[in-house]
Amino acid sequence: MILYACLVRLKDGLPLSASTDFHPNLQILECKKWVRRLSVTLSQCPPRGTANACNFHIHFLSSGDISSLVVCSSTYPSSAAFSFLEELIWEFSASYNSTAIALASRPYTFLEFDSVIQRVKHNYNSAGSFPPVRPDPSPSPVYVKLEDLGESNGFANGHITAQVQTDLTCRMSPVSPLGILSLMLSIMCGALSLIRGVHLAEHSFQDGYENTGRVVAFLTAFLANILQCYLYLFYSPARTGKALGLVLVICLCNVCLYGPRNLWQIVFHVFVAFLSAQQTVQRKPLDRHSDGAV
Repeated sequence: MILYACLVRLKDGLPLSASTDFHPNLQILECKKWVRRLSVTLSQCPPRGTANACNFHIHFLSSGDISSLVVCSSTYPSSAAFSFLEELIWEFSASYNSTAIALASRPYTFLEFDSVIQRVKHNYNSAGSFPPVRPDPSPSPVYVKLEDLGESNGFANGHITAQVQTDLTCRMSPVSPLGILSLMLSIMCGALSLIRGVHLAEHSFQDGYENTGRVVAFLTAFLANILQCYLYLFYSPARTGKALGLVLVICLCNVCLYGPRNLWQIVFHVFVAFLSAQQTVQRKPLDRHSDGAV
């Protein structure tokens, strides 16, 4: 019979939805852990595959930008399991478009899809009979050894070693209200620096380039404000060092701009730079493997 099913995003293994059945069986709980580990590597696996864990079968099927996985008893026919996975993918694709899937940032964003999973699973488990399975012209599923897969991806003896996440796949913690305020103030400061810099550059060309240094300071401050916004929104290695470096750049630029800017304007721009850096340091990346189990 089908015991557990889930859907994940293919490119990074982010869980999108899963069945919420409670299984006190320790072997099933251990099998779910292998499912989560396997889902991270599905982008490198064939579209159809089977693995064995704790006397259960794990089948997976990838199509488009999602993958579905199912845990079945060892006696459950693989043809029925893959038919079940195909139906899950079809139902999910009909309910959610590719944009919604790509924009999902938290695990189990579409947990309400569990009702569909339960309905389809009930159809395949009811009365001990399987729905008619259509002939499948797809290639035979590839057998995957979970032990080899685990060692090659940083899993050893059930423990997960630290992995370096790229800028594109690392997900950040939610944006705070104070963080949104710092973003708006940074954009405003950057816009002011850009406007003043362009305006001063026009006069500098007419006055023999006397204010070239201040033009450079205005434009550098503008770029630093934009980089602060990027650093807050997206993951980057050594974020703390970069945030402090941008604060230093903005402070130096404003020292050079004493004159075109009065003291209170300089204090405001420096305060916004420190606020943005503080929010950047506080916003931590989410651990991929700290996703809650369902």
